[in-house]
Amino acid sequence: MNDPQPPPFDPATLPGADAPQHSAPAPTQPQWAAQVIDGYKIYGSADSEVRALDGITVGFEPSRFTAIMGPSGSGKSTLMQCAAGLDRLSQGQVFIGEVDISTLNEKQLTLLRRERIGFVFQQFNLLPTLTAGENITFPLDLAGRKVDQGWMDQVVTTVGLADRLTHKPSELSGGQQQRVAVARALVERPQIIFADEPTGNLDSQSSADILHFLRDAVDSFGQTVVMVTHDPVAATYADRVLFLSDGRLVDELMAPTKDSVLARMGALAG
Repeated sequence: MNDPQPPPFDPATLPGADAPQHSAPAPTQPQWAAQVIDGYKIYGSADSEVRALDGITVGFEPSRFTAIMGPSGSGKSTLMQCAAGLDRLSQGQVFIGEVDISTLNEKQLTLLRRERIGFVFQQFNLLPTLTAGENITFPLDLAGRKVDQGWMDQVVTTVGLADRLTHKPSELSGGQQQRVAVARALVERPQIIFADEPTGNLDSQSSADILHFLRDAVDSFGQTVVMVTHDPVAATYADRVLFLSDGRLVDELMAPTKDSVLARMGALAG
């Protein structure tokens, strides 16, 4: 007998759906913008079993910037992908706000990602045939949602793209392309933005620009940002750094500095 399907998912019915998207969190908002509870991600079985996540529980606060760090193979990208609904846990729960996305079917999960989550990837993921402006609004166009032109103008100005909107990706530098990706994530007014090594392909100046934009999105717009990074300088833009090892949360650091991040990473490597 087929398992019963979860009820239809309608973001408009969620608590806080009508609240302003970029104001400081009200007391009635969920404690966590996203949360993973007792999460496992297991590949293989028996002698070949690999636990990319091994019983991890972690929450990401609203209107805060969190960085995730750890050695190669520590599970940091897997954690982000599962927390963002891009991959599913083998066991455990994932919440976006008050929605347990572990219970959603693929169609419902796609809708939630479209309505609630913004993404910034290392590879930009821009459509080469569209202009910068069209790439920024593409997710809204795809969802059939109207562009808030005032908000669009504010975002474009913030990321310094006002004179580049008619250019296609091939006519933009790597740093400009990543600005387009950041603007695309912001213009949707998501509940949370997940960024996976967003400065990995950029020079130092472009990297600093992107990190300033993400920091400003938190400080000025009340955005929530979760960023996977291996760069201790990038981590200093965050309010909080989580350290993973062997799929487990092993340490965290508030108000990070380059030296304090390097010290924690050195301890993990040792």
